[in-house]
Amino acid sequence: MNGLIFLIPVALGMGGLGLAAFFWAMRSGQFEDLDGAAQRILIEEEEDQ
Repeated sequence: MNGLIFLIPVALGMGGLGLAAFFWAMRSGQFEDLDGAAQRILIEEEEDQ
C-alpha cells in the first residue's frame, strides 16, 4: 500500500507530461500534413549524375 502513495503521483505526472507533449506537437504543426510523408515515399526522384 505504501508503494501506491509513490506510484500514483508518478503515473499522474507522466500522464501530464505526455498530454503536454501532445498539445505542444499540435501547436507546433506536427500533425498538419499526415498524407504528405506517406506519399513522398512513393514518388521517385531523379538523381543528377
